[in-house]
Amino acid sequence: MDINIILICRSSGRRYGVIECDPVVLKDYDKGAYLFLPSAVMRTHGVKQQREAVKRTPQEQLMSVFEALDILGTTRWRVNKRVLSIVDRIWNSGGRLAGLVDRSDLCSPTKPETDDELLLKKWKWKTRSVKKENMERHSQRCDIELKLAVARKMKEEEGFYYPHNLDFRGRAYPMHPYLNHLGSDLCRGILEFAEGRPLGDSGLRWLKIHVANLFAGGVDKLSLEARVAFTENHLDDIFDSADRPLEGRRWWLNAEDPFQCLAVCINLTEALRTPSPETFLSHVPVHQDGSCNGLQHYAALGRDKLGAAAVNLVTGEKPADVYSGIAARVLDIMRRDAQKDPEVFPDVHHARALVNQVNRKLVKQTVMTSVYGVTYIGARDQIKRRLKERGAILDDSEIFGASCYAAKVTLAALGEMFEAARSIMSWLGDCAKIIATQNQPVRWTTPLGLPVVQPYHRVGRHLVKTSLQILALRRETDKTLTRAGHGPPAEDSFPPNFVHSLDGSHMMMTAVACKKAGLTFAGVHDSYWTHACDVDVMSRILREKFVELYGTPILENLLESFEQSFPSLSFPSLPDRGDFDLKEVLDSPYFFN
Repeated sequence: MDINIILICRSSGRRYGVIECDPVVLKDYDKGAYLFLPSAVMRTHGVKQQREAVKRTPQEQLMSVFEALDILGTTRWRVNKRVLSIVDRIWNSGGRLAGLVDRSDLCSPTKPETDDELLLKKWKWKTRSVKKENMERHSQRCDIELKLAVARKMKEEEGFYYPHNLDFRGRAYPMHPYLNHLGSDLCRGILEFAEGRPLGDSGLRWLKIHVANLFAGGVDKLSLEARVAFTENHLDDIFDSADRPLEGRRWWLNAEDPFQCLAVCINLTEALRTPSPETFLSHVPVHQDGSCNGLQHYAALGRDKLGAAAVNLVTGEKPADVYSGIAARVLDIMRRDAQKDPEVFPDVHHARALVNQVNRKLVKQTVMTSVYGVTYIGARDQIKRRLKERGAILDDSEIFGASCYAAKVTLAALGEMFEAARSIMSWLGDCAKIIATQNQPVRWTTPLGLPVVQPYHRVGRHLVKTSLQILALRRETDKTLTRAGHGPPAEDSFPPNFVHSLDGSHMMMTAVACKKAGLTFAGVHDSYWTHACDVDVMSRILREKFVELYGTPILENLLESFEQSFPSLSFPSLPDRGDFDLKEVLDSPYFFN
């Protein structure tokens, strides 16, 4: 499958959208990155106010942002040929393994030869269901073919690069849309660092931890030493996965991220079979991921001791699991409710039905999205889907009532554990609501000096009459969204967008510091990657930069900017904050792990 994506590469003349030589250094809003095609430093999607805000910003103010993007764009990658060959074997044999879609379509059901309306109705329903499934499979097959086409074209290259730019909040993304390290497990398993580095004294240990982190069944919630032990106890399975990935026991398929796990199994096997594993050159990126990172940022903003402990900002013998913590609180509340008088408390029967259903998975999605402003309706629908998956409650009306009750209890438990986060979210939303009354978008500047303008405006229509038809073109108006029903209103969208701008700043600060320390660095929002031998250094740096980021008066600066921009408006006072000592993050082994 020949593919033309974005760019003609200077060295070969072929078109991929990935660069085979160093990207051009960013010098202005639209100067840098690709060699021939213009590329902007921010994806504004046609929002004039955001584009103009970045263009008007002095270059000196944006130098830290430009430097971080240049560092991310000059990380050199290559294709992992062994993993690609295994992917090709699976794909050529029909898919259906390691998360790859089935390459064949489902057969449409035969129409029954009957006049029975019920049977015909079931046939129509099943036909629609099969058609929908086949359309989804077709879409997934096209996506995989694009990824594999790029990988096959690039597999003989010694190295290539992914220029990066930002979304409007300041989060960094590769410009190339198909095969990149922000993609699926398939993409991440196929890609590796072009530069290899000796494992050294600590690299072998981190490779073993990385195997455990990629596995399913909560292994990544064990202590670091327990994860090492898990890998060492499965060395026979790891060797078998590397030697006979498809003919053997296929242990790697049990991983949550199977292709990444297979890549590490192959790398670890090769290292352990050398006379000196410490000198073995490893190309595998090893990840350090934040623990419910949005809540980590809220805990730091609010100096919240309870919240900080729940999301691993403090020292502990093993990682705290915020999802299990919320599930335990939910279970306690439901057990108390189950003992109440049904005549006084109408949700008693829901509490009794759900007591045996509460676990980490039931509340995980709601906890994850709480930092992004999940509503009661959203939480109810999330929990409803989990209950339907289990099939424990069969009656639809009963599931609905139980979901309503469970959502209410889960949000209450979240409010108890993350009271400071809730108060900051409310304060941010209130400020945005006040600004929206002036028909103005919310604007702020990130700690790295990047101006941000929320791009949410009402959409109007412009009619173009032709001799054949009337075309209705959508266009952005000057009216800011202020209430639900027309898109994300300012008070709902500002808190998550603001926190995203902070996690983007933390990642870019870490990238710059890692480059100065001589490390190879790649970032996927709240997941930071480097060579196995350098994980300890990167771990120290990312903690230091987090403390440095929140050592600045972020909320105070935000309030001051609002008051300067809208002197006639009255904004609420800053929420009360706790006395958590940020320096505890420096010694927390599971802050990122």
